[in-house]
Amino acid sequence: MKHNRWFVVFGALLIQVSLGAIYIYSVFKPALKEHFPAWSATDIALPAQILLALSALSMVAAGKIQDRIGPKKTSIIGAFILLLGMYVAAKAQTLAQFVFGFGVMGGIGIYTAYVCPIATCVKWFPDKRGLITGLAVAGFGAGGLVFAPLASYFIAHIGIMAALFYLGLVYFFAIIIGAQLMRVPPAGYCPAGWMAPAVGNNQKIDFTTKEMIQTRRFWILWLTYFIGCTAGLLVIMNLVNIWQSQAAAGFAKIAGIITGAQFSQILAQGILAVMSVSILNSLGRIVWGLISDKIGRERTLMTIFALCGIMLLILNGLNSFWSFVSVVAIIGFCFGGFLALYPAITADYFGSKNIGANYGLMFSAYGAGGLLGPWLAPKLMALGQIIPYETAGTAGKTIVKLFEIGDYSTSFIFAGLMCIAAALLVSRLKTKSL
Repeated sequence: MKHNRWFVVFGALLIQVSLGAIYIYSVFKPALKEHFPAWSATDIALPAQILLALSALSMVAAGKIQDRIGPKKTSIIGAFILLLGMYVAAKAQTLAQFVFGFGVMGGIGIYTAYVCPIATCVKWFPDKRGLITGLAVAGFGAGGLVFAPLASYFIAHIGIMAALFYLGLVYFFAIIIGAQLMRVPPAGYCPAGWMAPAVGNNQKIDFTTKEMIQTRRFWILWLTYFIGCTAGLLVIMNLVNIWQSQAAAGFAKIAGIITGAQFSQILAQGILAVMSVSILNSLGRIVWGLISDKIGRERTLMTIFALCGIMLLILNGLNSFWSFVSVVAIIGFCFGGFLALYPAITADYFGSKNIGANYGLMFSAYGAGGLLGPWLAPKLMALGQIIPYETAGTAGKTIVKLFEIGDYSTSFIFAGLMCIAAALLVSRLKTKSL
């Protein structure tokens, strides 16, 4: 029976929505701080850093595994590892236990499953690589939109630790269902009405991973991917905390204390910012992928890097919510483009035969960016003023706590300038000597 290739895309989206729930980690941060008050800001950032860093090892290994045993079985393996990791995190009593469950096991599980939809869709859609890789990873960006309100509801009603396990169950069943639609096309598959572009006699089509890393083009791609991921994850993984600081700074200019209603508003707006970035993150994967099919991958990447760099340079000090959310949403839109274009451009330059292993190695740039980006913002943050805020205590009494306003300007400037530099590097990709 002929398999409709669009079924693969549907399965890919279902898997990726669940895996993309990592982008709601900033929603967990305030609740984790309340549950573990001794943890510092960098302590709380560590699980997400480890999770993202492990994407490198997980993707390289999973890419090779799925090339051998198929995407369906590999996705299911990833689902089981992720569920077990969320269970361990939910039972954690120390930072080390939480990092092991959420960061180590969660990272291995997520990125074992993540490579399967991308590698599979690239093989089914050689005629629409930009669009289809955008669609394949769009669900990853939309994970925050779907799961941010659900996570917020769970945290409010059953607490942060139980919420982690119940979210893990939801992720598990969605991945298992999506995995049933994962299969590779038959050998020599070619979409109806499409012909592969002609290549010169001396032009190599399919590179092994060893051959790929011997090219300078690979290292330019890897470095620029690393920069884009560092910049995007710096904002996305610290989004709620950044907004709280910049909003609190705005209130501090006009009042000596933040009322309970105002602080509740700041918290609610933080969740809305996460959802907005998730929407644009997901949309960016589709839109930039489609644009790259029209004007070329290199030109599209240069545009994305330049736009992202400009937005980072103007982000600091925005304490009007709609100004803030507009800028971070554009950053999310650009970040989505990185995740869509790099699988496609890897296939463009190095072929689709070994795309699982090759993109797995390319994706190590995302892991390196995930290690640096979430850590960079709290590490470079300068402590500003401390402002009191009202919150509900026991028996309905109002109590006053202190909020530390952070200044993230140094990290924004650093990331913004790096994006501008990446745009210049991408312009060299067409050089024949590479």
